[in-house]
Amino acid sequence: MALPRDSIYLSVDALPEPLERVRVRKVPTGIADLDSIVDGGFPSGSTILLWGDVGAGMQEYVYTAGSKTALVNERPEARHYYLGDRCDDSDLPTQVCYVTFSRSKDIILQELATSFNGDYYRAFRDHTVFKDFSSVYFRHSVVPATWTNEDDVFDRPSTNILEELVAFLDENAHDSMVVIDSITDLAVSDIVEIKDLVTTIKGLQRVAKRWNGLVYLMLTRGILERRHESLLMDSTDGCLVFEWRTSTRSSTRQRYMYLEKFTGVLPHLPRDKIARFPTMVSSNHGLVVVYMERIS
Repeated sequence: MALPRDSIYLSVDALPEPLERVRVRKVPTGIADLDSIVDGGFPSGSTILLWGDVGAGMQEYVYTAGSKTALVNERPEARHYYLGDRCDDSDLPTQVCYVTFSRSKDIILQELATSFNGDYYRAFRDHTVFKDFSSVYFRHSVVPATWTNEDDVFDRPSTNILEELVAFLDENAHDSMVVIDSITDLAVSDIVEIKDLVTTIKGLQRVAKRWNGLVYLMLTRGILERRHESLLMDSTDGCLVFEWRTSTRSSTRQRYMYLEKFTGVLPHLPRDKIARFPTMVSSNHGLVVVYMERIS
């Protein structure tokens, strides 16, 4: 249908520039090259889905982020060394809250000790609040109570694991980097309905804005139906993807990381920064970006 003669056409370029830019508080990720790209870190209060292939760097990402957060809280003078030059105005979480459902604190610390150097291990161990929900998670399974260090688990009143998670976060998540390892465990369990999990994460996305930190939710790719993965992704502010691909520079497999979505971040990235990042893991530096590849 033809437009009236006196219609006014406005191009995007003709729109006025905003008079005042709102300052968004940022929280550093601990991955210096990533922080330099996203201007000092992710927006404070963000819930971020870490979604990826097994072994593609998701676990190393949270270990690196948590260890460097702890190290800089211990040694503020080493901020630039651990976080890079773009994080001067970023707000560092005061602690790490690490939530697990099927894995113990000992397993987490052992993995970190064998992957990274002693400083990373000690700082993470000393400045992390661990919460292990395995006694509730395995309560109605064939796993014996003695395996989860709960001799009298069947004498305890039945509780809802999502309600217990909410109560723990309400008490401990303020000014923290929160890691939930992992929502895959909850999504495949008979004790949690997927709709209840999605609703809880939607509520978490709202309340996290008051906590002035970051919340990371870990999800293994390919375990759930694609529509359930999409529901979980849609319930968070951002999604950071970890995958294995054949490197363009060799025939070997390479770990890659990239932003699938991020409200308030992707619209501000220059086009040449919307990229896939090959990564590697170093015992002295944690997970690091090797170089950058444009996503076509």
